[in-house]
Amino acid sequence: QVQLEESGGGLVQAGESLRLSCAASGPPYEAYTMGWFRQLPGQEREFLAVVWMSGDGLNYADSVKERFILSRDNTKNIVYLQLNALRPEDTAVYFCVATPHVCSEHACYATTMYKYWGHGTQVTVSS
Repeated sequence: QVQLEESGGGLVQAGESLRLSCAASGPPYEAYTMGWFRQLPGQEREFLAVVWMSGDGLNYADSVKERFILSRDNTKNIVYLQLNALRPEDTAVYFCVATPHVCSEHACYATTMYKYWGHGTQVTVSS
């Protein structure tokens, strides 16, 4: 069993940056693939990015690949999501996800791919 704990959310102004962290506890192999989704108000959860433990399989949603950067520190079982050039439309709850499986391309976009979810961290971007 894996528990995911997100941190780093907050209130920022448009154009600023934030770095989200997600610490995983439990068997490392249960969190082979880790990444992030977000949920905008009134909308379904949206895939952002994932990476495999090996460092391969880095996969971004087209909507954020120019501004967000995913990284992973396997020594600490942490994934980071650097959010740059934030916009008011990035306001959402950001969720960390993990699964023991690998995924590629659009298979990673499905919420059902992920066995573990964090509770989420709020990011609010003011104009």
